[in-house]
Amino acid sequence: MRIFENADFGFVDSRKKGYIISGVLLLASFISLTLNGVELGIDFQGGMEFVVETDIQIDATEARAGLGGVLGTEPEVKTFGANALLVRTLPDESISAVQSQILEGFNTLYPGSNPVMLKNDIVGPRFAQELKRGAIYSVLGSLLVIFVYILLRFEWRFGLGAVAALFHDVTITLGVFAALHGFLPFSLQIDQTIIAAFLTIVGYSLNDTVVVFDRIREYTGLFKSDNYEKVVNKSINNTLSRTIITSSTTLLVVLVLFIFGGEVLRGFAFALIIGILIGTYSSIYVASPVVVELRNRFGKPTRR
Repeated sequence: MRIFENADFGFVDSRKKGYIISGVLLLASFISLTLNGVELGIDFQGGMEFVVETDIQIDATEARAGLGGVLGTEPEVKTFGANALLVRTLPDESISAVQSQILEGFNTLYPGSNPVMLKNDIVGPRFAQELKRGAIYSVLGSLLVIFVYILLRFEWRFGLGAVAALFHDVTITLGVFAALHGFLPFSLQIDQTIIAAFLTIVGYSLNDTVVVFDRIREYTGLFKSDNYEKVVNKSINNTLSRTIITSSTTLLVVLVLFIFGGEVLRGFAFALIIGILIGTYSSIYVASPVVVELRNRFGKPTRR
């Protein structure tokens, strides 16, 4: 199935518009990350975290004040789905004791709420720092390995184009999380699950980018007399059908996961949705144009 059999869009000619769009998105992401920051989950912050489901809808602000009197210190309380609350507090006592206090507090404060503990976690501060460090190393390490892989398979210009696109995708996705946390009716905490989503985004975007790069290398040998920008544009158009169909089908699956996967997977699925959309865009308007710019600046790439 080819939906763009004879596509001839001027992607390379309009790359400066792509630079403006990407620049605006990256600037907005950096501002959002600087001003708002991201909401770290218990994996990277340390503490106790509980998800409590009740038969009635309870206001998070009201529950925070009420549980503050029960626990002795005001916890962080957020809405987690229709009739569930996310409660986070420092690990002052054993997790079983705090869990009992929270359930008793809900029963006392909200008679008839029938609270049920759906989930509880505890992470120590030192272990949280180790997890945070490991997560950063995993993302940076993946970018380094990808650069080396593209360098060996193609050449350094393609490697820089791929890494630029991946940095672009991860940064914008993080910026969306920083801008929207607290406004959406589901958790956007950065935890190990979200890091897995980021690594999945990196892999997905790279796969799409490599397909385009491979076609560029093939067409460079076939159309030796053509202008390099024309060859790159022809390569993008030739793989456009594959790009759109792959992205659409993947996005459909992730949307189903987002809708029916439950509260625990909603943040993970949301990250993938943003990543797939941005990754599809970057393979066309970031990775390949960077190769063109480097070729124009540093000369003709070495053919292999």
